[in-house]
Amino acid sequence: MRDRLREPHPSRLPPDHPHRREIIAAHDRALAADEAGYLDPQTGLFVLTAAFLTRRGTCCGRGCRHCPYIDDETPP
Repeated sequence: MRDRLREPHPSRLPPDHPHRREIIAAHDRALAADEAGYLDPQTGLFVLTAAFLTRRGTCCGRGCRHCPYIDDETPP
């Protein structure tokens, strides 16, 4: 089972994504600093962290990269 705060669901960030390591590193830095999000290393867009999304309490349905509410057993 994946750690929902550290490991994005594969449908949101596939294991073979060419910039996966950079993205995970940026997310980890934001988590460590207790920041709401980080700038995507490739697009410059602001991406919310799993910790921030967890505090929201529910999925917003917008396809967030680090959504902790995606069930690993059910296709998203």
